[in-house]
Amino acid sequence: MDWLGACIIILGCASLINSAPQGGEPIKIVSQTSDVDPDGGYRWSYETANGIKAEETGTLKKGTQPDNEDAIVAKGAFSYTDLEGNSFSITYDADDVGGFQPVGNHLPTPPPIPPAIQKALDWIAAHPETAKPGGKRK
Repeated sequence: MDWLGACIIILGCASLINSAPQGGEPIKIVSQTSDVDPDGGYRWSYETANGIKAEETGTLKKGTQPDNEDAIVAKGAFSYTDLEGNSFSITYDADDVGGFQPVGNHLPTPPPIPPAIQKALDWIAAHPETAKPGGKRK
């Protein structure tokens, strides 16, 4: 009886897995391009039937130091519309120095620096500390 009960439980679990909701219809790709240059540069873009668009270009950049490896510098953009009908667009730059830097109207931005703190930062920048011989600061 234990063996039969175990088989029934296993078959029941298997039927639950198969009856789980599956993803909707695949979204069709309306257009797609992809080009790779011999020098390491590339371009790609695509657009889907539900309005998603994306594109990127990239170039290979030599490392700034002799021991640094080459790096990819990329520029791109993508846009989409959410389920509520809001449109979102992002443009970005990405490289080995600044990393990924997205720009979009919906992205949060830091608040302005308070005037008192900005005044202190300006004063610090205008009056750099200098070290005396022996490692002591004046």
